[in-house]
Amino acid sequence: MRMALFQKKTAADESYYLASQWQLMWRKLKKHKLARFSLALLIVLYIGALFADFFAPYGLEEFSSLYKNTAPTQVYWRDENGDWSRPYVYKLKKVNDKKTWTVVITEDTSEKYYVDFFVEGVEYKLFGFIPCNTHLYGLVNEQGEVDRSARINIFGADSTGACIFSRILFGGRVSLTIPFVSAAISFVLGILLGGISGYFGGVVDNVIQRMIEVLSAIPSIPLWMALSAAIPPGISVSAMYLYITIILSFIGWTGLARVVRGKFIALRKEDFVMAARLAGVSDFKIIVKHLVPGFLSYLIVNLTLGIPGSILGETSMSYLGLGMKAPATSWGVLLKETEDLVSVAQCPWKMIPLIFVVITVLAFNFLGDGLRDAADPYK
Repeated sequence: MRMALFQKKTAADESYYLASQWQLMWRKLKKHKLARFSLALLIVLYIGALFADFFAPYGLEEFSSLYKNTAPTQVYWRDENGDWSRPYVYKLKKVNDKKTWTVVITEDTSEKYYVDFFVEGVEYKLFGFIPCNTHLYGLVNEQGEVDRSARINIFGADSTGACIFSRILFGGRVSLTIPFVSAAISFVLGILLGGISGYFGGVVDNVIQRMIEVLSAIPSIPLWMALSAAIPPGISVSAMYLYITIILSFIGWTGLARVVRGKFIALRKEDFVMAARLAGVSDFKIIVKHLVPGFLSYLIVNLTLGIPGSILGETSMSYLGLGMKAPATSWGVLLKETEDLVSVAQCPWKMIPLIFVVITVLAFNFLGDGLRDAADPYK
């Protein structure tokens, strides 16, 4: 028994001491419960954005003036007798209030519409090329037929009568991918320009550092406005996506470049770098194979923590009208309807997209915190 335990412990010790840096980081990350939860949450959000056509009950072009600015749909679980029933909703209808002489939106209890799963709806192309018309859930009438006249808006409806939940899923495709792509581009620019500045020094270093100082001295919002003004009006959604990605990448690389420059200055005179130069290794290989891996863990953490800033940047640009604009959808476009305090007071459910922004930013921050602890060799 003791021998078996000793052999098991010995095997565990060997696997630990023979593990690579990435394996050690993964072992530490798995012990960080908040980082694991954040990673799982981000996976759910990205899956929801990727399969938005399937999870969303309605398409981007589906709206109903009857449901304009309506509250989240009330789902009933009991029938008129108080017995448990299939979840169902009532269709809305307009009623003339004879006391106030106004039109009131109320429920039409004459017919039930049951919530069903895997129902047919508006056609879409899964992954852009697979024709499909099945949605995760929808409404059917008492005869079991799909009925599009009634709607179920679990997060309420916006000023056009569109489902906010569906628009959040579709908006996630923009709000979750633009920051990721722009952070990746900023990551490459920061390493490239910061590495060149720190490795070669001299005139190149002075030019790059002066450029960084100029960009860092410009306030973010005026810089967004100046760059957005250069975007041609009336362009397509895909082109706007590309322009916003470039704008966020253009202003997000300066901080990382300075850190990389300092690391390269500290490492370029180390013995292993001098040995590589004497062996005839090119400067590009020295940078890629010897210098960058020396602080790769920090770069990964920086990339993870840079994404939340890009998310807030895209949301702020769209909220200010400098980024995506309707009929395109992003979380910032959805939040633009909350700029009116009267609208927020009357329709507080329009603030729900803000919850998704906050949750996503916190999840990336917690994941970055876990990666930072996992990459620290002294923990």
